[in-house]
Amino acid sequence: MATKKATKKAAKKKAVKKKAAKKSAKKSSTRKYSPSSGKNVEREMREMKEGRLKSGRSGKKVTSRKQAIAIGLSEARRAGKKVPPNPNRQATKSSALLACSARGCCR
Repeated sequence: MATKKATKKAAKKKAVKKKAAKKSAKKSSTRKYSPSSGKNVEREMREMKEGRLKSGRSGKKVTSRKQAIAIGLSEARRAGKKVPPNPNRQATKSSALLACSARGCCR
């Protein structure tokens, strides 16, 4: 009887090790952001600190750190650098399409 329990425990330990190995194997080592896109953000942050960074349409001075980062990332996207897509942009596109189809102008 004791040997059956010991074999069950050993089997459980092996299963746990396999799960841990799968989780670590799942993580990818590829970069989300290219190094050059980081340089874009760095440049925008410096401009913001010097007081030279202006927002797009209104032309007002940017004072928020997050806004400066967003500007740097959007410029990197426009330049074609490796940056994940903007999650807010995707949401607004889909909501705009839904609103358009509800009105009946895009059929």
